[in-house]
Amino acid sequence: MTKFNFPPSITSRPVWGELQARAGSGHVFIADAHGAGAIMDMATPDLMAKAHIIYIPKGHDMSAELKALGPAQYYEGPSYAAASSRIAHVLGQAKMGVQVYLAGTESVMGQAMHAAVQAGIPSGSIQTEHRGSTARRMQCVHCKGFTEDVETDPFVCSHCGLNLFVRDHYSRRLAAYQAVCIDAEDPGNVPESKGIYE
Repeated sequence: MTKFNFPPSITSRPVWGELQARAGSGHVFIADAHGAGAIMDMATPDLMAKAHIIYIPKGHDMSAELKALGPAQYYEGPSYAAASSRIAHVLGQAKMGVQVYLAGTESVMGQAMHAAVQAGIPSGSIQTEHRGSTARRMQCVHCKGFTEDVETDPFVCSHCGLNLFVRDHYSRRLAAYQAVCIDAEDPGNVPESKGIYE
């Protein structure tokens, strides 16, 4: 899948890069769906000999292609939540000099980046590349619930049912964008929903 050029925004919004192979004691790849393409674009036999790939297909299964690269270790999970204990363990056991590569949706990259930082991986050893869906992981600032894969603005909170405005304000600690009630002062006055990047 082609890369999406995100429009300019506020400074809290993450800027995603492009994965590049680096020398390291090991290589941890965490990707979902189309993020597998970013791994395949940079994979070499030497890199894969010390690679641990954690993949979440999320409706776009490229597991056969990833396994064919011959990584030293491979894990596949049905969701980030299901893979989170594996991710925490792998990052927590990482040796000095490990390189971490995150690819795919903003939701997976943000959550995996938070896990890597919590495990003590230096930020200079973490790379990202956006591939695939531009859907966002949103947190309702009112009920604190998270709604995954939000593609429209406004949207209805999956926890409290409020009509929420999609903001560009991003919390790295929560790995989510923040959403606020759009009709708090005028209940029921909700603009027509449209795509976030329309």
